[in-house]
Amino acid sequence: MGSERRELMKALGVRLRGLRAEAGLTGAVLALRAGVGQPTVSKVENGRMVPSLDVLGRLLVALDLDESTSREVRDLLVAVEAAPDGAAVRDDEALAGSVLDDAVRSAQLVRSFQCVVLPAMLQSAEYARHVFASAPNSTPETVGRAVAARVERQSLLYEPDRESVFVLTEAVLRTWPGHPLLMLAQFDRLLAVESLSSVRLGVIPWRRAVPVMPRHGFTLCDRRAVVVEGFRGERVVDDSAEIAAYEETFRRFEEAAVFGREARELLVHVMREFQELEDSATR
Repeated sequence: MGSERRELMKALGVRLRGLRAEAGLTGAVLALRAGVGQPTVSKVENGRMVPSLDVLGRLLVALDLDESTSREVRDLLVAVEAAPDGAAVRDDEALAGSVLDDAVRSAQLVRSFQCVVLPAMLQSAEYARHVFASAPNSTPETVGRAVAARVERQSLLYEPDRESVFVLTEAVLRTWPGHPLLMLAQFDRLLAVESLSSVRLGVIPWRRAVPVMPRHGFTLCDRRAVVVEGFRGERVVDDSAEIAAYEETFRRFEEAAVFGREARELLVHVMREFQELEDSATR
């Protein structure tokens, strides 16, 4: 990374840390108010991570800055992005999926639709490892940190004041990495999570037509943001009209899904098919 860019990243971090101190906030409180992970705040303030425009905007709102100060900080970000050697700092935060994990951390109501990959909050550690390893420019070190962070954040499922609704197509259950044994362990996790009172898990069976042709997965975080997932990463949307459109789309997918006993029976049925694959591979 060029020295000019590095110095500008440090300047941005120092300015944000100073503004946080003036506001009398800890990094943890600022992260909570902004709806981002505390490690993100720490990395930005220490010049080790370039925040997205959305993340910076959340931090500025949480700091309750006046317009001129906000513009000054945004100009610093513009300068960082325009500096020579535009390679961003790559660590676990840069891997596809980490933005989603941070957004979920701060939400009381999470609604996620997936048509290819299992929802992040439901992934076993080994399944998540395959997800992160497939991200561009991943390394064993960044993958390990990302998996550990994801597994830690899954503890949110067990907090009684949170509600999670997951809807996935049957194709998600049949799109698998690695080995059948991995999926057998993954189905054990799905069945365990499905039994939680704070979680609703629905599956759209392949025998049912989908109400909307799915193009990508997305996760609604309360009613303030939606994380749209793509091949190379995520895009956080906070436009109220677009959020409303995603809420309506989720509602239609939710109505097409089976829940409760029917969902469990479908999970067990597909799980048995993976057991048959495993048995045939070991004969």
